[in-house]
Amino acid sequence: EVHLVESGGGLVQPGGSLTLSCAASGFTFDDYHIGWFRQVPGKAREELACISSTDGSTNYLYSVKGRFFISSDSAKNMVYLQMNSLKPGDTAVYYCAAGNPIRGSYRDSGAYDYWGQGTQVTVSS
Repeated sequence: EVHLVESGGGLVQPGGSLTLSCAASGFTFDDYHIGWFRQVPGKAREELACISSTDGSTNYLYSVKGRFFISSDSAKNMVYLQMNSLKPGDTAVYYCAAGNPIRGSYRDSGAYDYWGQGTQVTVSS
């Protein structure tokens, strides 16, 4: 059974940093795209950052590029999202997800089959 479990969310002041972790199990980690998404109630889900299973390429949403960094450790089946220079607009529930390359590109949110339960990130003074 596939499990993705996020951790590391919380309250942080504007300008601060936070690192989210995602522990993956139940599938062959290296065979799947891995991505971080976020969602605010009433708004569409955003794909923030993703790693291709094919060649390790990464892609970022324009609004977080240069502030957020995705990384993975396949030996530990872990994915991380380093978030810097956080803004109140970054407040959301953050999710990690795993995508089957057969279903699409790592940039395609429709390729992502498996989702974690989410972790809340609140940026506020």
